[in-house]
Amino acid sequence: MAEYEAIIGMEVHAQIITRSKMFCGCSADYAGAPPNTHVCPVCLGMPGVLPVINRKAVEQTVRTGLALNCEIASTAVFARKNYHYPDLPKGYQISQYELPLCRNGWLEIELPDGQKRRIRIRRAHLEEDTGKLTHVGEHSLIDFNRAGVPLLEIVTEPDIRSAEEAYAYVTRLRQILRYLGVSTGDMEKGAMRCEVNVSVRPVGSTELGTKVEIKNLNSFRSVRLSLEYEIRRQIAALERGEAVKQVTMGWDEERGRTVLQRSKESAEDYRYFPEPDLPPLELSEEWVDELRRALPELPAARRDRFMSLYGLARKEADLLTEERAVADFFEAAVQEYAGEPRAIANWIMGELFRLLNTAGLEITEMKVTPSGLAELQTLVDRSTINLNTAKQVLDIMFRTGRSPATIVESEGLAQVSDQGELAAIVARVIEEHPEEVARYRGGKTNVLGWLMGQVMRATRGKANPRIARRLLQEALDRE
Repeated sequence: MAEYEAIIGMEVHAQIITRSKMFCGCSADYAGAPPNTHVCPVCLGMPGVLPVINRKAVEQTVRTGLALNCEIASTAVFARKNYHYPDLPKGYQISQYELPLCRNGWLEIELPDGQKRRIRIRRAHLEEDTGKLTHVGEHSLIDFNRAGVPLLEIVTEPDIRSAEEAYAYVTRLRQILRYLGVSTGDMEKGAMRCEVNVSVRPVGSTELGTKVEIKNLNSFRSVRLSLEYEIRRQIAALERGEAVKQVTMGWDEERGRTVLQRSKESAEDYRYFPEPDLPPLELSEEWVDELRRALPELPAARRDRFMSLYGLARKEADLLTEERAVADFFEAAVQEYAGEPRAIANWIMGELFRLLNTAGLEITEMKVTPSGLAELQTLVDRSTINLNTAKQVLDIMFRTGRSPATIVESEGLAQVSDQGELAAIVARVIEEHPEEVARYRGGKTNVLGWLMGQVMRATRGKANPRIARRLLQEALDRE
């Protein structure tokens, strides 16, 4: 069998976070609302109505373009994209075609083996979302609440060469959109959808094969699996001497295969022409520069800074910068803490992530504050409480929002460091467990850990472990 390579381009649609829709004043926050309640004559495409451009959506698109190293147009034009589906109330979609807001950018991805690749961005443009169709038996129900919500479309050049690279691209892109606050990127709720165009050709060939589009992929897993399957399907077809047809496919999650939907449309089928009801957008250099200066630190740069400034390992920095809110919390806690930043990192990556996962909360929704976490670690550093007790305190902080010092005082959790008191407890433990003591003195030194556990139990976990362990060892070694 000949060797083949895949040629992949991606289109990502991301709903932009705004209060109102793209061309009208209807609320864009339609989640959970009854069908067809966030609508008006404009987004329903009634005769005689006129659209008005949402400035915030334009701003968010430009910010995304800047983050993706794009050229920002001084003039952009909206266009009518004509196609007749029930979820388009006007019979056309207002989009951008020849003059998009952003073009000629790039995004660097990193693969699991550490290899980096630059994926070129052909364009990032602004359009409106469609309604939602729900198929029930022989009928289709339409909800227009989503129709007209601002939608950002980001299109790559065909630079992606594998399903793994496509996965790396879409996950990094989603991370950037979330860092910018442009989109939630929630694929399960339809806030981000992916389409891929894929063809294969013999390795060494410069001619492009016939591309197939896979539509409406709504998870990262679907992106990877659908591409892996489609690449295998096309290679098998070529090996049989068959021609690959230019079609639009869907992804059947249950059967794990792509399925034919329809023949692929071309740009001519959409009959683009400039939107007559909207003037060209004129963007000043001053405004674009203002948006550029206000961009937040992006994930890759923040990860590298965490490694150099705080001495974190690559894996630790990746975890702490995956979400902007987590990175913000970490840095705010470090600002409040006088000790080693890694101690704060360990709390977040360990106990805090565990508590958040169990509760199903985001870090912005919990009651623990950065200053509270810094105070908790300071109590450990001062030997006011030990690490095990600190975990109990954090549980209470997570449930109640109370400060660690208040919890330690009210619950009587202060660490026992008095040597006289601990020596008496150690003596009692040794007296109560003569068999284990004999085993230790007979050479079974691993019994020390068990006896230490009895000391901790006797103090309800409050013993200073360093002092208690020293006293226990000294007592055991005295025969």
